[in-house]
Amino acid sequence: MEKYVNFIKEVKEELKKIVWPTKDETIGTTTVVVIFVVLMAIFLGVVDVALSKIIQFIVG
Repeated sequence: MEKYVNFIKEVKEELKKIVWPTKDETIGTTTVVVIFVVLMAIFLGVVDVALSKIIQFIVG
């Protein structure tokens, strides 16, 4: 039982060391991620359409 109590104490100590991002940092990084995902989706959509056209041209 003492092992578990000691583990919980160590977890609490480690959690005190965490440096949480500010609200502005969180909003900024989230914005970058959303923009990147949208750009990648557009890029992959264009590549998909282009490859589909090429395959249709070759096959059909």
